[in-house]
Amino acid sequence: MDLRDRISAAMKEAMRAKEAARLSTIRLITSAIKDREIAQRTTGADLGEADVLALLGKMVKQRHESAKVYAQGGRPELADKELAEIAVIEEFLPRALSETAVAAAIEAAIAEVGAGSLKDMGRVMAVLKEKYTGQMDFGAAGARIKSRLG
Repeated sequence: MDLRDRISAAMKEAMRAKEAARLSTIRLITSAIKDREIAQRTTGADLGEADVLALLGKMVKQRHESAKVYAQGGRPELADKELAEIAVIEEFLPRALSETAVAAAIEAAIAEVGAGSLKDMGRVMAVLKEKYTGQMDFGAAGARIKSRLG
């Protein structure tokens, strides 16, 4: 079952179970996917599963930032709502790689590209994004690559 089918099935399940908060988050996901599809119509490119995973990862990151701001602003109920949305979105993302797996993936990507300097960092990141979208934090991976190649 592909990712969009899983999201659709989860929406139907949430409707049947009358889980309002979960249903609301899943509707946000489908809305974001449809918005991205509409935006990509102008380029003629199809929205692939990797694009959907990247979109979900972005949604999780946004909610982490919002939860942090709400917590700092003394609004724990809104922070809890954001964290609950994160939990629902993460159900559709693949398991995050462990630190050792991330390090191994970075080494493998560097070897695959034949990277020798910081000039090759973009190519290494492209390989990682192609293979591990939704499974690693690319900001942290970028710092690791930079320290490894720099």
